[in-house]
Amino acid sequence: MRLPPLPEPSPPVTEEWLRERHVDDNVTRLPGPIEIVPYDPAWPTLYEKHAATIRSALGPAALAIEHVGSTSVPGLAAKARLDIDVIVADPRDEPAYLPALESAGYVLRVREPDWYDHRCLHGFSPMANVHVFGPDCDEHLRHLIFRDWLRAHPEDRDRYAAEKRRIAAANLTYMAEYAALKSTVIIDVLHRAGLR
Repeated sequence: MRLPPLPEPSPPVTEEWLRERHVDDNVTRLPGPIEIVPYDPAWPTLYEKHAATIRSALGPAALAIEHVGSTSVPGLAAKARLDIDVIVADPRDEPAYLPALESAGYVLRVREPDWYDHRCLHGFSPMANVHVFGPDCDEHLRHLIFRDWLRAHPEDRDRYAAEKRRIAAANLTYMAEYAALKSTVIIDVLHRAGLR
């Protein structure tokens, strides 16, 4: 696998920044603290349920489907929401994949043409973030490297879990703040994994 460069630190999260990316201009505020739960051994099975739905909906248009994020790392505490990367030929070509995903029950929430043409859809039963990227995307590769490193390095997995709990306990307004505040420890772990 190609080693992508380290990511840039996350930009400050503002309501305006969020509104530019949310497709329906509906920026939801957190109703309360973010709940980090212990690792659930059912998460891989729940991922497979989504992966099968996505494969059925997209067929060969799904070049790859990967379980990423904290729920993909055994032993790692996480929010009870799966993260799934779906690779398509061109995320900008929404007619090639979006209607099929929407028919399968996924809802487009975020469109980021300035960040790898990323699209994020929400899935339900169980809750999931479905991230759509193009082939050989740096961010997708970082997701895989980060996942695999944490699976093999329990000391970094535990350090990441502690940092997530610390951030989740802060008085945050938006979920995107939680993601942005984790970028420092994520960049450090990716550096340890060989990214420069």
